[in-house]
Amino acid sequence: MYEHNTKIKKLIKDKNIKLTTARVAILEILEKAKKPLSYEDIKVDISMDKATFYRNIAKFEKEDMINSFESNDKKRYFELKKEPHAHFICMECNSIQCIKNIDITLPNYEIYNVTINGKCPDCQI
Repeated sequence: MYEHNTKIKKLIKDKNIKLTTARVAILEILEKAKKPLSYEDIKVDISMDKATFYRNIAKFEKEDMINSFESNDKKRYFELKKEPHAHFICMECNSIQCIKNIDITLPNYEIYNVTINGKCPDCQI
């Protein structure tokens, strides 16, 4: 029945949650994404209602499988949890970029992600 990515199926199995078509579909999209995605970005590629999407997202957050954050456009963005990194959000065009090579350390704190707001190179012109 499920001819999907074995990495995604293993991730779901390792968290001991039920393997469903909806969960696999969401995680496959997030796995392939090069940047965090909002529901609006994902909804064209999935066949589920908004309530089902957010119910699954809540489960993934509870199981520590994804990161999420709100952008200045008031949309919530999601990505598979991988290595900690920063996000740059352009205050003009709302574009989001993952920044992997930034080192932010605070003594006695464990940091998972950081959001940096500013203007991207395209909007500075």
